[in-house]
Amino acid sequence: MALTKAFKETVQARVERDPKFRAALLIEGVQSLVAGDVETGKVILRDYINATGGFEKLGAAAKMPPKSLMRMFGPNGNPTAKNLFAVIAALQKDAGIELRVMAAE
Repeated sequence: MALTKAFKETVQARVERDPKFRAALLIEGVQSLVAGDVETGKVILRDYINATGGFEKLGAAAKMPPKSLMRMFGPNGNPTAKNLFAVIAALQKDAGIELRVMAAE
């Protein structure tokens, strides 16, 4: 089911006004990737990217063409580890947070 424009606008508004929600969205996207749910991770990160300045801004920060980033996070995108980690690094820097992977007991 495709997301409606109203839903995307609601997410964007919440990201702009709620720093904890913004960080949680980024964390959830990365956690999905680490857990092996690449499709969900890409969807969450695409929503996060769109809500935090878009692919143009991310492209400048990650030194990658915005159109390549759009394809990478699209339904058929298959990002390389190098590109994915460059994007995650740029998103962390922009958000002012540092994500760490920890083993769960």
